[in-house]
Amino acid sequence: MILTTQKEAPKKCEKILFHEDILEYHPTVIRGLMIQKLNFTFEENDLVLGVDPGQRIGLSIFYYGIEIESSVYTSIEKLVFHIIGIFGGLRAKRKILKIGDGNMEISKQIVTMLNLKFCSSFQLEFVDERKTSLKIKNFNQRGKRDMLSAKYISQREGYRHSILPLSITG
Repeated sequence: MILTTQKEAPKKCEKILFHEDILEYHPTVIRGLMIQKLNFTFEENDLVLGVDPGQRIGLSIFYYGIEIESSVYTSIEKLVFHIIGIFGGLRAKRKILKIGDGNMEISKQIVTMLNLKFCSSFQLEFVDERKTSLKIKNFNQRGKRDMLSAKYISQREGYRHSILPLSITG
């Protein structure tokens, strides 16, 4: 790390410090920031997260129409904190969370915890997740089927709700 004052630091050194700061973010946020900086001319500046709830929770994240993460979680708390980090780290016109309706108990826990811990608004869709899981023998090694289901969920349409943080709604 380079330690200089602003008077001593030339313009190039300031840029280096910015790049060192960016390395503190999660790799998914860094991927998203790189896509943002490449200045793609996509019409939609959306951040879409697809979640396949279950024993293993699949997560798929699309930013500017490009999948930047596909992962599996076994803990609702870890998933929610990761989603908060993604929502907070990436700017988007619309932040949309699409959750499959296969296990509504887990889906509601995710939404409730997000609403309690995330201090900004986002859009929520409960999506019909029928026919999102492929029935292939030995396919779910390391959660591949859950990640693929989350990807399919992120591409489907559902009834959209606007979730406002509790600081606004009281």
